Amino acid sequence: MLKRILIANRGEIALRIIRACKELGIETVAVYSEVDEDALHLRFADETVCIGPGPSRQSYLDIPRIIAAAEITDVDAIHPGYGFLSENPRFAQVCRDCKIGFIGPSPEAMLAVGDKARARALAVSAGVPVVPGSEGVLKDVDEAFEIAERLGYPLMIKAVAGGGGRGMRLARDAEQLRSGFAQASAEALAAFKNGDVYIERYVENPRHVEIQIFADSQGNFVHLGERDCSVQRRHQKLIEESPSPVLEARTRVAMGEAAIALARAAVYENAGTVEFLLDPQGRFYFMEMNARIQVEHPVTELVTGTDLVQTQILVAGGEPLPFTQSQLQPRGHAIECRVNAEDPAHGFRPSPGKVATWVPPGGHSVRVDSHLYSGYRIPPDYDSLIAKFVVHRPTRAEAIATMLRALDETVVEGVRTTIPLHKKILTDAEFTSGAVDTSWLDRNLLRLMGSDRKG
Repeated sequence: MLKRILIANRGEIALRIIRACKELGIETVAVYSEVDEDALHLRFADETVCIGPGPSRQSYLDIPRIIAAAEITDVDAIHPGYGFLSENPRFAQVCRDCKIGFIGPSPEAMLAVGDKARARALAVSAGVPVVPGSEGVLKDVDEAFEIAERLGYPLMIKAVAGGGGRGMRLARDAEQLRSGFAQASAEALAAFKNGDVYIERYVENPRHVEIQIFADSQGNFVHLGERDCSVQRRHQKLIEESPSPVLEARTRVAMGEAAIALARAAVYENAGTVEFLLDPQGRFYFMEMNARIQVEHPVTELVTGTDLVQTQILVAGGEPLPFTQSQLQPRGHAIECRVNAEDPAHGFRPSPGKVATWVPPGGHSVRVDSHLYSGYRIPPDYDSLIAKFVVHRPTRAEAIATMLRALDETVVEGVRTTIPLHKKILTDAEFTSGAVDTSWLDRNLLRLMGSDRKG
């Protein structure tokens, strides 16, 4: 059993990990940047260490500073959370070299699934369905044109190291392919220091359905069902739910088996998520694998009755998985709304600043993961996620009703949030009927916001 863990993250996920550790009797060390000195998670950690100025590259992304903090506080392991260094194989390797445990997959597994072109090839070798596309990284735009002649349009240009919608461009003709190739490569190079791209046939109007998997060092693999993450803005998830309102039972089984097949091929350990596109005909295709805990992991925790963060810690300490596949029987319906400090009525403009009043929702079947408190100042330096509202009810209709009640009773004063948009989505007939896809929100945003865009 691990006895002391450093949390290389901030915000709600840092607080989430601290809570999991406390219940396991594990001491925690929280790191923070200078602009996070009043962060809520610091109040609950056993020890805190300042690791540098506000900019991420000088603090939360600075590997030597984090390793130094781990060494001076004598921790057994580091939990990276999500974002920042969580999917950085170099960081995982440095932890190994310094004999500090890394709560996540091995650097080798990260390399196998972190490069999207390499992960696609691994999926093919494991018999997992993939969208027709290039065999690997494209040498230049001329090669892209050659493949386009064979595949036909539309095509999606993807950066091998992309994420969060960056390094992706849709090409419906040759002109868009030429410009999109250059734009995707340049954007990926700036964001990820890797401008390599590949192309796939574009799947029209797909849903985004992902499978949570877990594996231990004894060779046990399980999946914990799916999450439907189709409500997105520019590839950024806003609402996630489980089970998917459209997935057929046989497709659910096949998708779970495919996710485990990919994880086995990658010799994977710990938590991971295999993401798929589901087309209107019910066919699914591998998209990518995230080698970390997901933002939306509470959805799976509620429907399966598991604690995924505690399981991460136990597995990293050498323990076997605390559950088998047959014991994982999802129950009820869970929905998560990501609340961001943004103004959706004005192009999702960031809204950092002082939170004058924060009254979170409560009551039966409502869970709130947040690092907010009244008087807290949201810094402009980091991601705008400020809270996750998650509800769990016997049916989807009941879950929607409970989420609307939770959103209605929330009080956030001093900053703008995405709560008004969530209310409009949850009461929209197309959402309640399940008739959405990954571009639905982008197509309907003006209609949903309506008069809220005035002023």
